[in-house]
Formats: sequence, C-alpha cells, structure tokens
Amino acid sequence: MENRSKFYLKSCTQLSLSSQELEELIEKAKDWAVMHGLGLRPIANISKDSIQFAPFTLLPSTLPKSEFENVCELQPIFNMLIHKVAHDFQFLKETLSPTVQVDDFTRRLFDIYETVYNEGPIQRVSLGLLRSDLLLDVSGFDGHQGIKEPFCCLKQVEINTIASGMAWLGCIARKCHQFIFNELGLNDLLKYLPENNALNNICNGILEAWKIYNDPCAIILFIVEDFTVNICDQRYHEFEIKQLNPNVKVIRKTLTQLATEAKLGPNKELIVNDKPVAVVYFRFGYAPENYLGEREWNVRLLIERSLAIKSPSIQYHLAGTKKVQQALAKPNVLKRYLGKEETVVRVTKIFAGLYSLDADESGNVALEMALNNPEKFVLKPQREGGGNNIYGSDIKIFLKSIKSREELKAWILMDKIYPPPQLNYFISASDPTYLKPKELVSELGIYGIIIGDDKNIFYNKQGGHLMRTKRITSNEGGFMTGAAAVDSPFLTE
Repeated sequence: MENRSKFYLKSCTQLSLSSQELEELIEKAKDWAVMHGLGLRPIANISKDSIQFAPFTLLPSTLPKSEFENVCELQPIFNMLIHKVAHDFQFLKETLSPTVQVDDFTRRLFDIYETVYNEGPIQRVSLGLLRSDLLLDVSGFDGHQGIKEPFCCLKQVEINTIASGMAWLGCIARKCHQFIFNELGLNDLLKYLPENNALNNICNGILEAWKIYNDPCAIILFIVEDFTVNICDQRYHEFEIKQLNPNVKVIRKTLTQLATEAKLGPNKELIVNDKPVAVVYFRFGYAPENYLGEREWNVRLLIERSLAIKSPSIQYHLAGTKKVQQALAKPNVLKRYLGKEETVVRVTKIFAGLYSLDADESGNVALEMALNNPEKFVLKPQREGGGNNIYGSDIKIFLKSIKSREELKAWILMDKIYPPPQLNYFISASDPTYLKPKELVSELGIYGIIIGDDKNIFYNKQGGHLMRTKRITSNEGGFMTGAAAVDSPFLTE
C-alpha cells in the first residue's frame, strides 16, 4: 500500500525490552491467545481437531478518540439508512439494474428478491447485523509543507450486511492487550482501551429477533461452510447465545445440507430437524462459490419464502452491495433517506469518493480518471470476503483488457484512502520475523444491530467494534488469508 506522507501515528508505548524479554513476552501472549479462544483452525494443514493462535498485534494501535466516538455515534444512523434502502424496491431495482445485466451473482440474488417481493413477504421483520469498516485518512499533509499535526479522519471503506463476523475476536483482542499491559506493568494505560461488548450485543440482537418470532420451541440456524477456519468466532456466538438463554437451541448447517433437510411447514415455517426456525444467521452465502449449484440457490429462495427472520434478508444483502454504496454517495440521495441536513453532512464527511463506471457521461469521466491516475483509486467488484479489489497500475491493465464496456457495470471506482502507519509487532504463525516491529496500518469496524419491518423499528443500536491491522505494503487486509491481525484501538486525544 502506497503511503502519501511521512507522517506516523505514535505508538501507544515504547517497549524497552531485551530480545530475550521480548521473545518471552510474545511466547506467553501466543499461549494466552490459544488458551482463551483467540484462535483459528490452521489453513495449511486442514483439520477440525487443531487450533492455532490467530494473528494478533502485540500492542493495541493508536486511534484518535474523537474519530472513534464520532463513528460510534453515527452507526445507528447507518443502521437506519441501510434499513430504509433495503425497503425501497424501486431504488434497489434502478440502482442494480446495470449490474444485474453483467453480474450473474447479483442477478440471482435480485431474482430471489423480486420473486419474494411480488409474492408478498411472509416475514416482514428483518434482523440487520451490520459492520461499517473504516480507515484513517491523512488529509492536507505531504511531509514537505512543515505541517506538524496533519488531520486524520476516518473514511468508510464499505458497510457489510451479510456475515459481518469477528465480534468475538474483537472482544478477545482487547482482553489479550489487557493481559500484555499487565505483564508489562502498564496498568495505567488500560483506561485508553475502550470497552468492547460486540459479542454480547450481536447475540442479544439475535435473541431479540428470536423473541419477536414468538415461539419458545423455535431454534436459531447458523448457515456455515463445510470447513470453518474461523471456528472460534462462530462458536463463541453460539455459546454466548446459550449462556444468555439456555433454553434456545442453535444448530449449524450448510446450504447443501439444507437442500435435503429444510422444508416449509403449513404456515410457511422454516422446518429443520423437525423444529421451526425463528432466526437464520448467514455466516456463509455471500460469494458465488458458496452456491455449488441450483440446490443451494433453491435453498436460499426457500429460506426467503419462509416465516423465519433472516440476518440478512435478501433485501438487506442487496443493500450492502458496492453499487448501492456508490449510489448513496450521489448528491441528494442521502437526504432522501436521512432528512436532516446536519445528519447528511456528518455522514457525507466519512464517505470516500465513489464513482460509477456505467456507460454514461459521469461513467466516462470516472473511467478517464482511473486510466490517467490509477494509483489514486481502488477498483471494486460486487463481491464480499476480501481479495477481490484491484489497485494501482493493475487498474489500468485491467481496464485496457476488458472486451466490452458493459463489463464495467459490475464495478465501482473509489478514491484511495491513505492511512498513516505506526510501528507494532505483527504476531503470526506464518511469519517468523515477528520479533521485529513493522510498519502497520489499521482498519476499524463498528457493529450495528437493527430489527424492523417496512413500517417500524423495534431495535437499533451501535454494537461494539473490531480492529484489524495489516502491513503497510499489503493492499488486501483479509484476516482469513493471513494478511491482517486482530487488534484493538488505543484512544488518544
């Protein structure tokens, strides 16, 4: 990742440790991580019987307190924005019309939405478990103008509406850093680590939806993949639900399993294992490869036609697409949904520049910008899960390689964000150089929970946070791929 400036964020503390002391601290922290659930199944040697520590930073990463508090305050507004967009059929249809012409995955999702919309939804209540991902951006500073205090503001990378996971890992990362501070005798710094109850908040949101379904015999269904690398995060959600309400049963199924095990009851109840399902929580189903064939697509339609409360419902899934995000950045669109001008201004300030590449006048301007200055942008497809974006000179190569301009309807262009780096230790089982500090940049995620139908909001709150940190040289920040480590914010004035 190219960095615009020579400005570094100051680390939370300077470690004055010998090499031996540092290595002993890291070994102890690695063992603590494994023993407390900060773990993953190993990707290299696939086994359901093995756990290794998940990548983590040795120290929490600094973040301006005012920026953190601002995005936390804004999250319920983003919840409401997504909820209103998800219930605006015409807006979704018009916005996604160019994309569905060239992107088969988005078309299949929209076909399900249109089918259910035309039939009339059986379950009007949706559960939104969202995560707004943001990066600090260094503005007005190039390292040569004598500006000592550059302004850093958080800019939104995207908002996730499906499989917005890692709430447990965000919580346990804070506890890990608390342990490390205790080991270092730095208990006076603990006050700069904000409380994080993301797991509890997410699970309480799921249980609120379960209560709304109003059947004490109904179960909660997690839709998962065949082999789950991120098993600690998923299972801790399940265990937290059980701890909060021991009478609620949670089951895990793949889409393929549901093809033979799921059916609709006489009142359109979703029945699995002879039990009605109150809430369906998708931790899978966000990418084309998640649907092996027509069986899996038929299951997705079956679920949408059912009485179960979905997280996300199909319209929430579509509301989280990149194309919708880009459309919301257009002038006057936010005002249509948010109303108050001061609210629109606050939300607009954290949007990065987003541009359509459709074959019209504005799309032609954006295309020229990307071809002339590709290093200033990121090219994004309608995909979730990381590893799909195109950066820098590769943008120009890709744009010149496309055979038809129509293909670009499935992509959007976004201004590149320039986060300031800081020095920290990236502890990973796949990186033997973790004893050396590295230049790292952090991405903050803010969780949101919203429950409502097309006329009412029953529940709307900010739900905690997640921080992931990667090397400054890495464009992609995927945690599951090993490019990022879990982290926690250290708030500074």
